[in-house]
Amino acid sequence: MQVSPPRSLTELFLGFLSIGARSFGGVMPWAHRVMVEERRWVTPADFTETIGLCQFLPGPNVGNASIVYGKRWFGVIGSLVAFLGLFALPFVWVLTLFAFYADFAATSPLLRAIVTGVGAAGAGMFIGTAIKLGRPIANNPYVLVIIAACFVCVAVLRISLIIVLPVGLGISLLLARRGKL
Repeated sequence: MQVSPPRSLTELFLGFLSIGARSFGGVMPWAHRVMVEERRWVTPADFTETIGLCQFLPGPNVGNASIVYGKRWFGVIGSLVAFLGLFALPFVWVLTLFAFYADFAATSPLLRAIVTGVGAAGAGMFIGTAIKLGRPIANNPYVLVIIAACFVCVAVLRISLIIVLPVGLGISLLLARRGKL
């Protein structure tokens, strides 16, 4: 896949603004769509690796990714531009929607049902994106074992991420040093 990073700070800002503007139900599906499929700024593998790093860091995953990519392409100014582009519209919309929801949620079963439906749609988008993120790394059996083990530990056994992430990282580093990843 041929990639073409943004050529200007304006293009960077507008790209992340378009992600933030469409990110109802979750940012990750839209970030993947815009950055990998539409604008072809990064490869699927690069996106997966960057999001993997950003999930390990504190803070919002795609927010962290905007900082990483902005820095990669335009330095510290690029980080700020990408981050502000990503969060500008959602910030305004959240404040506006919260004001509306706070006034009507207690008295409107229809509004509560809509919010529940939107939550279900967001979960579906998240699952679809997880599958897209897994494709570039799914051909390695060691990666599949790590994914399955982390899923079982967190989702089934309810082990804290504070324990699972460092252990998974340690195992991944060991396997990478041995040339398995």
